[in-house]
Amino acid sequence: DHPIPNTSDSYSAQIILPQKQLNRQSDIYVLSCSFAHNVAGKNTWIASVCTTVETSDPESELGPGLALLGSIKEKFVKVSDVFAPKEDGQTDKCFISCGYDATTHFETTMVDVLDMYTRITGKVLDLTEKDPSQIEGQ
Repeated sequence: DHPIPNTSDSYSAQIILPQKQLNRQSDIYVLSCSFAHNVAGKNTWIASVCTTVETSDPESELGPGLALLGSIKEKFVKVSDVFAPKEDGQTDKCFISCGYDATTHFETTMVDVLDMYTRITGKVLDLTEKDPSQIEGQ
């Protein structure tokens, strides 16, 4: 029922708490989005606080991120393993992506997708903008 405090009442926010400031080996990621993004009911916000587990008490590791949220109506805690394929797919042509990690901005997922593209096609994906008049078939 409220945005993350001190975010100028933003309908969405992304906060990364750096590992060095927290004396951790991994960053803590805080993501908030709201009804403005059609992910929650009217005047409602949802938040996700994620990190890589480093102790036997994962919930307490989320404390610095949870503290930023202000009051919390309902909280769910889930610990998930992150899996990676054993093979690169070159031999059996079975190309499998890695599981999602704690990052909320999907940087590692994009790196994985680009790597899979290269393994499957044998080419590096070129995302540079092209002049429409120079594209074949036009």
